Amino acid sequence: MKTGIIIPCYNEEKRIDTAAFNAFIQSHEDYHLCFVNDGSKDNTLDVLNTMQRETPNRVSIVDVKKNAGKAAAVRSGARYLFNREDIDYIGFIDADLSTDFKDFKKLVDTLHNNDELTMVYGSRGKGEGQIERNVLRKLFSQIVKLFIFMILGLPIEDTQCGAKVFKRDIIPLAYDKQFLTRWLFDVEIFLRMKKHFGRKAIMNKMYEQPLERWVHMDDSKLGFKDAIQIPLMLMSIWYSYNLTAQFAATAPQFQLAVNDGFEVFAGDVNWEGRMAA
Repeated sequence: MKTGIIIPCYNEEKRIDTAAFNAFIQSHEDYHLCFVNDGSKDNTLDVLNTMQRETPNRVSIVDVKKNAGKAAAVRSGARYLFNREDIDYIGFIDADLSTDFKDFKKLVDTLHNNDELTMVYGSRGKGEGQIERNVLRKLFSQIVKLFIFMILGLPIEDTQCGAKVFKRDIIPLAYDKQFLTRWLFDVEIFLRMKKHFGRKAIMNKMYEQPLERWVHMDDSKLGFKDAIQIPLMLMSIWYSYNLTAQFAATAPQFQLAVNDGFEVFAGDVNWEGRMAA
């Protein structure tokens, strides 16, 4: 069993804890780190390259040339890891480690120990763990959560937690098509799985696991302009998934093409990057 972890990075030069990532990957042979540099304008790529040289067989870098947002970054990492035959589970965490490796490993263990599950995701609202978040952000999150609940129609406490892990075979269903928004791709993943498995069966395929620790870090990449547009984005998602036939419930396979030394995913018009393994 080997797990690939996607870490989307945008201007993380001064925030990323290289010591923590190096310590983890050097002591866990059953994990592989896939950093996605999402068009950073600082020296993030240099920092990632330094880490990759420390443990070249357990760290990969997907270098996206133009910033496209977290949704596209995670999707690029998922598609890369899916094309590696040595990866059984694929998940993602935030570069600031607001969810730590201890909690993420528990998500993987839960997924591994239950054959019925295809996805396990962290929850910052369940349990009695150490959850640190400022008051205004908490209020805003509650409002967004209400909108999301109305769209999904599923008893999910925390769709937006930045720690999720999937079994390999569900990756094409969750990530094949491009996402509509830069930040709310988690909602789209739940909708895709709901349309595929059905409303009754889907909750037996997923498990929401309380985190023991989650800390909101300053300098969030979600700006004020993005935040005030969230209700409109959610309405766009609702319309596209419920009132149009744009998204089918089938799960096509990914294809990887090679073009002049750059590896690009077939069908992705706006994505180009270097993948170093």
